[in-house]
Amino acid sequence: MKGRVFSVNQSRAKGVPKLPVKEGYLKEGWGLLGDAHSGRWHRQVSLLPWESIKSQNACPKIKKSKDEGFKPGDFAENITTEGLDLAKLRVGDGIEIGEDIKVKVTQIGKKCHTRCAIYEKVGKCIMPKEGIFAEVLKGGRVKAGDKIKIRGEMMKIGIITVSDRCSEGKQEDKVDLLS
Repeated sequence: MKGRVFSVNQSRAKGVPKLPVKEGYLKEGWGLLGDAHSGRWHRQVSLLPWESIKSQNACPKIKKSKDEGFKPGDFAENITTEGLDLAKLRVGDGIEIGEDIKVKVTQIGKKCHTRCAIYEKVGKCIMPKEGIFAEVLKGGRVKAGDKIKIRGEMMKIGIITVSDRCSEGKQEDKVDLLS
């Protein structure tokens, strides 16, 4: 699955829409530098599809109003994506952004603790169901137009084999460690 970065958005305060920036830097283990939501936790960076925002703009309440509708960053997402079905992602899936950046999905959606301005405007918000949160595994510069690739699950696994014969000394353990 491939798509692109539609917009990079940041804000210095929580609880306000983020504003598009020309370029940002995703720092490993931290998130988008200069953004209020970055830090050493599982929601270092947030992603939301542009297609979802356009769908929200098609809401009858928005169409009837003189409001111009929602823009990238209005849902407090750091990266507005285009051309990706983020709803198909699962926790643990990897995402590559641009040439260098690697992030891992840590949460899908979020609970809204209060009725935000978006809810008050249209009666529902897409971020709780369609927003994706991730941890930055490898950082780098990010800007609109960067390619995005979904890489599937990024979990490390190990196999443990237990042998009674080896543990009792009846047979030599000839298993090599795998890297």
